[in-house]
Amino acid sequence: MAALPEGEHPWCAGVALAAGTGSGSLVREAAGWAVRYAAHDRELPRERWQPVRADTVFDLASLTKLFTTIVAVRAVERGRIDLDAPVASYAPRFTAAAEHGLTVRHLLTHTSGLVPELPLYDCASDEERLSRLTSEPPATAPGTARRYSDLNFLLLQAALEGVEDKPLDRLVHDIVTGPLGMTSTRFRPPGSWLPRIAATEDQRRPWAKLDRGMLRGTVHDENAYALGGIAGHAGLFSTADDLAVLCRTLLRGGGPLLSPSSVDLMLTAPGLGFEIDQPWFMGGLAGRGAAGHTGFTGTSLVLDRATDSYLVLLATTVHPRRRPADNRPRAAAATALARAVGGGGGR
Repeated sequence: MAALPEGEHPWCAGVALAAGTGSGSLVREAAGWAVRYAAHDRELPRERWQPVRADTVFDLASLTKLFTTIVAVRAVERGRIDLDAPVASYAPRFTAAAEHGLTVRHLLTHTSGLVPELPLYDCASDEERLSRLTSEPPATAPGTARRYSDLNFLLLQAALEGVEDKPLDRLVHDIVTGPLGMTSTRFRPPGSWLPRIAATEDQRRPWAKLDRGMLRGTVHDENAYALGGIAGHAGLFSTADDLAVLCRTLLRGGGPLLSPSSVDLMLTAPGLGFEIDQPWFMGGLAGRGAAGHTGFTGTSLVLDRATDSYLVLLATTVHPRRRPADNRPRAAAATALARAVGGGGGR
């Protein structure tokens, strides 16, 4: 864990890290505190601090998008959806998507032109939230530029639920977590999990978008919360060990989730759902087709098929409150792994 400096103001309250290859685990470490603060400006009594352990459950934030992506690619593989078909053919309520010709591929590659997010958390009802989503037009012409947007994965969720006639949480379980035995990964974790869930943020204005107090076991993302905790862009909770199982599965070719050709489609530039070769968080693993993603709460995942390696880093960078982004520890951990597996890492 030397790649994760502490200093006077540590990068995170606590962290769990898992790294390995397609054939097995190389490193499993946990450090720091899953619960340390009572509020943004007040620590709990020392005897109430709870350490991060190997089985600590973290709010994955945008790593949820990777699960939604796998569900979508599985639907493509089975002929249930077509990447270049209009989104409106699967989610006809989305009138703006129909009017502007948004396709499934636009959503998965963040080339829809949609704005990064909408203040759905400020809407007075589910009906108002749905109206905002279905009528939101692209801000730029679809297919002309990449613009990261949570809305892409909310539209994708609607399309998948329409095609499969199941809610997203059921799809993720049936297609991903169930087959892989990922028993510590789910939306809306039950109360019985609370003792091993890491706290996130003392969420309040002005730094946050809602006044919800210290969060633990409830999704951090304000829009995902407004949508009931199950959303295509955020909402999943998991452990480093569970995510390592997913990483090894993809490095070994995808079975039983996906065929090798579907994994290639997903992980080859420009990528579907996954970011490709991003040194700002992949460090020395970037450069030969590494794929991965980050999450706002402090999470990240990197797969590097060139070195048959993976890195899962789950941190609590928003405990007790969010701060300016600092991706150097993520990149440093990835570079350390690259050197360990013979991938260079000198960049």
